[in-house]
Amino acid sequence: MTVHAEIAPLEPSASLTVEKVLSVTHWNEHLFSFTITRPASFRFRSGEFVMIGLQGDNGKPLLRAYSVASPAYAEELEFLSIKVPDGPLTSKLQQIRAGDDIYLGRKPTGTLVTDALKPGRRLFLLGTGTGLAPWMSIIRDPDVYDLFNHIVVVHSVRKVSDLAYRELLESKLADDPLVGDMAVEQLHYVPTVTREAFHTSKRIDALIADGTIFKDGASNPPEFDPEHDRIMLCGSMAMIKETAELLESKGFTEGSNAHPGDYVIERAFVG
Repeated sequence: MTVHAEIAPLEPSASLTVEKVLSVTHWNEHLFSFTITRPASFRFRSGEFVMIGLQGDNGKPLLRAYSVASPAYAEELEFLSIKVPDGPLTSKLQQIRAGDDIYLGRKPTGTLVTDALKPGRRLFLLGTGTGLAPWMSIIRDPDVYDLFNHIVVVHSVRKVSDLAYRELLESKLADDPLVGDMAVEQLHYVPTVTREAFHTSKRIDALIADGTIFKDGASNPPEFDPEHDRIMLCGSMAMIKETAELLESKGFTEGSNAHPGDYVIERAFVG
């Protein structure tokens, strides 16, 4: 049982606002998500990240970059996080409850945005673990369904209980008033679990190799096509490096906000 620690009052600064925690969802012993208030001045593009944090033991803000999981139009901000028992921030963050204060950076940024991609027909969102977070923002953005004919979310985790938002994704966002009708036709969800029994148990590289991620309603060809396909990568360093090398070998070019390309990764998360 997690004991809730009293969190000291926080003070805003030039780079940080102080927001209220609205809700917390514990998916399992390793994973949780939470929503916080959104200041009226906070603007971001679906897929961007921002600094989130609490007060450290030294009395200074203890911050970490988190992808926003809510879409750009949402009234609340949502985040997905792992629980690290000895983590400087997550050991404290996993104890938050509704009503607690939390730091929010004033300036979101990032390259996991459609602005960093050239126009295309299919959008593949490949993520491991909490790398799902920016995809949850992107797939709930109506503009994305106007930009691409097919959006494929591939989420690789170790345990079945790590499949955060699984029911929502399996329903193809059925109850979403803005994108529900479009998602039914255009959104495809490919979950895979690597360390427990599940109907799909291969790693992302194997799902690419055997064509699994190209099947569920997405148009041919059953392989990556640099002319029409656009890819976003988020999650483990190994997956990103391996997949980026594969894409480069097929003629894909990495994109950025300044120079849109065929695929993007979040460089801020890559050491």
